[in-house]
Amino acid sequence: MSGAAGCQGGGGGGERGHRWRRPWKLLALGLLSASSVLAAAPGAGAMSKEEKRRLGNQVLEMFDHAYSNYMEHAYPADELMPLTCRGRVRGQEPSRGDVDDALGKFSLTLIDTLDTLVVLNKTKEFEEAVKKVIKDVNLDNDIVVSVFETNIRVLGGLLGGHSVAIMLKEKGEYMQWYNGELLHMAKELGYKLLPAFNTTSGLPYPRVNLKFGVRHPEARTGTETDTCTACAGTLILEFAALSRFTGTSIFEEYARKALDFIWEKRQRSSNLVGVTINIHTGDWVRKDSGVGAGIDSYYEYLLKAYVLLGDDSFLERFNTHYDAIMRYISQPPLLLDVHIHKPMLNARTWMDSLLAFFPGLQVLKGDIRPAIETHEMLYQVIKKHNFLPEAFTTDFRVHWAQHPLRPEFAESTYFLYKATGDPYYLEVGKTLIENLNKYARVPCGFAAMKDVRTGSHEDRMDSFFLAEMFKYLYLLFADKEDMIFDIEDYIFTTEAHLLPLWLSTTNQTISKKNTTTEYTELDDSNFDWTCPNTQILFPNDPMFAQSIREPLKNVVDKSCPRGISRAEESLGSGPKPPLRARDFMASNPEHLEILKKMGVSLIHLKDGRVQLVQHAVQAASSLDAEDGLRFMQEMIELSSQQQKEQQLPPRAVQIVSHPFFGRVVLTAGPAQFGMDLSKHKAGTRGFVATIKPYNGCSEITNPEAVKEKIALMQRGQCMFAEKARNIQKAGAIGGIVIDDNEGSSSDTAPLFQMAGDGKNTDDITIPMLFLFNKEGNIILDAIREYEAVEVLLSDKAKDRATIFKGKMIPNYIIDSNLEVENMDQKLSENDSHKQNAEEATSASQDVGAVSEEPEEGESSDVTDPDSLSPANADSDSVSISNQDSYVPGTDEAGAPEPACTRGDNQPQEQKTEAESNSKVNWDNKVQPMESILADWNEDIEAFEMMEKDEL
Repeated sequence: MSGAAGCQGGGGGGERGHRWRRPWKLLALGLLSASSVLAAAPGAGAMSKEEKRRLGNQVLEMFDHAYSNYMEHAYPADELMPLTCRGRVRGQEPSRGDVDDALGKFSLTLIDTLDTLVVLNKTKEFEEAVKKVIKDVNLDNDIVVSVFETNIRVLGGLLGGHSVAIMLKEKGEYMQWYNGELLHMAKELGYKLLPAFNTTSGLPYPRVNLKFGVRHPEARTGTETDTCTACAGTLILEFAALSRFTGTSIFEEYARKALDFIWEKRQRSSNLVGVTINIHTGDWVRKDSGVGAGIDSYYEYLLKAYVLLGDDSFLERFNTHYDAIMRYISQPPLLLDVHIHKPMLNARTWMDSLLAFFPGLQVLKGDIRPAIETHEMLYQVIKKHNFLPEAFTTDFRVHWAQHPLRPEFAESTYFLYKATGDPYYLEVGKTLIENLNKYARVPCGFAAMKDVRTGSHEDRMDSFFLAEMFKYLYLLFADKEDMIFDIEDYIFTTEAHLLPLWLSTTNQTISKKNTTTEYTELDDSNFDWTCPNTQILFPNDPMFAQSIREPLKNVVDKSCPRGISRAEESLGSGPKPPLRARDFMASNPEHLEILKKMGVSLIHLKDGRVQLVQHAVQAASSLDAEDGLRFMQEMIELSSQQQKEQQLPPRAVQIVSHPFFGRVVLTAGPAQFGMDLSKHKAGTRGFVATIKPYNGCSEITNPEAVKEKIALMQRGQCMFAEKARNIQKAGAIGGIVIDDNEGSSSDTAPLFQMAGDGKNTDDITIPMLFLFNKEGNIILDAIREYEAVEVLLSDKAKDRATIFKGKMIPNYIIDSNLEVENMDQKLSENDSHKQNAEEATSASQDVGAVSEEPEEGESSDVTDPDSLSPANADSDSVSISNQDSYVPGTDEAGAPEPACTRGDNQPQEQKTEAESNSKVNWDNKVQPMESILADWNEDIEAFEMMEKDEL
């Protein structure tokens, strides 16, 4: 997700440069000149020009590291695999599902990076890259791709490259040979995407075959019925730019038709849109609504379409949606999904990382206070986990632990700094740089985080990392004189590609008829926070931004913020807020009375547990019934979370010897026996050795090679515990079992844990970890190349400074001082492997759920040999009938403790044995009981869809 640059300066010259200077109705882009209004906040300390320049140069070095490794090891493949130092070619690697739909065998990363090269002043490299794209890239491949991803990354990349190419050509030094070749390729690609729009609604199919479209049997597409709102609503900038660059109006017409259809299908009473829509009927398939995954860039493109195209209808639609977002979804500092037909009630208790773009969009809108609040909350989450987890709960626990190096938070940081001039945001950017270098940098690039809790890596470096992350970080620290062109002459697409603002007056073939007001009467208050009201935003108070952030400084670690309840919001100090599941105690008579009012009954079981059953018709009122539905849904989610927390988390294998120096961290499965690495914070460190026999199922024949080493062995032919006993007897200090299933990878398979043999395993005292085949081969390849390879087995990756305390290593590994030199001489490979590493950070409470699943084809008295338990298995269910909701098995003695209690601001681990993952929904609006019951089946369906939600 990306924002627009400023639009204060002139356009591309001539009459093109004046039309877009429209009256300041909303153009919050003018905020980018507001930095002069706000002085440095006291205590924050203005960053010196030398420090800013040093950080800018550091960003350049990081970009060079990532880009050069892509070009050396991956090009012409779509993406770099930074752990195995090779290109990701679709069809040659295990499928990652929808993630691979971005790959079309068209050198994705290079195209996505074109205009970034110019922003970073790498004009020679840009010229070479454009020549490679023109010469090598084929857009006519028989391959099915995502329309959305191909549009924002490839079409946007070609158009962004063309935009800066003609700018450089006009300047007269570079690209003098350029004759619109990138634009010709963009037009070719645009025509290849058009068959996806062959639907009665005008909404595109989510996928298209680049060679055959959607209608031929060879296309293997055209059967889909659903698409996400963002997928259909994030086309207008690229398609309109293509139309206006080429004079071919059809692209803009198709994109406008899709946007018009979504607008017409919005929920009329709430003015919200759902996540998923049927492309044929227009029915909402998923009725939850937020600003994150599935919807995000739809809102972004409405505002930016107004800026780029000058059509007031887009502005009015955006303001209508924005009013609904701030009314229902925004619960500062949180942004929580709601149901479009019952917007007063939350649809889930977690947030996804894609919403991190929203503070930047709010800056463009001009609504600075909530932007500061949400950004600060996100920053506190980052400070806790080093990166923003893919999803996290409202009490800031990890929900999905991955982090694919997303740039949205850096984007919002850039826009907030441009809006406020507050040096605090420069320090935030510095933190992002340091974390990327300390935790994501590997010898062949930067690796996505497999799990932010352990610090383990995934063999993945998405194209958006180069396209967006370095662009925003460089612009954050760059002064105007550092740029070779005026960035404010361009708008950023959602992939941060540059489109010139003078396009607003070029080839205007589309009618500007305003159809918005046919549907809604706009509230003038929507326009209160608009530019250039910098005096309102910053009322001569240099402490403005700091005063907004200050109450949120400890929001993650020391408090459990709760949004104002709807009742409190409407009644002031009114009635007490409803009972929340996290606060419920089965032994509290007051709580039982509240449950009775809500229509919730407790059934005591013989084993000491209680079942919760809700009968909406037995509630004291419709509001109480809705509170009961909320309580049941919260109890279900607490149950799911607690089930995960009872199980073993993933572990980390960190390669600490030359040339890795702790920068490569592999996701490892834990064992149900042996040393518990979470209780031995220093972990186990040692050189690795391959055992004989390799399966470890009999006495080790090379004990001299294994003694005081970490033994490597292959999975299969006997129990894990038997392998552990054999290597322990040979003197090994730890063991790593490598999967024998060729091509298996933690990228595509759920985490597994090694089960015991059904006997007492207290005699096993060494740690044992499991690596999938791909991760194991990374270690085996390192042995072949470097012979002596040292690793650290731990519960989570350790800080480099801790690992190498007292040893000579390259400075940038510890303090991000990126002067890479003489790495070979900095660390002796013969240093003692017994040196203890101190714990860098405490482990998160969130872990993956584990359930045992024996391996097929192997047997034992108790469990199968090498049996593995999928860490994310989830077989819970809930039975619902006759408008009743039911939660089985809450332990009365161990009822869920509050996550935060009065007098104690430290979050407590939530405890419950209620079992279910199906979800039900509710509404706080006062409405007749019949209405509540009529919505019941719709609620159940919506929650079942949410269970399948993936980013």
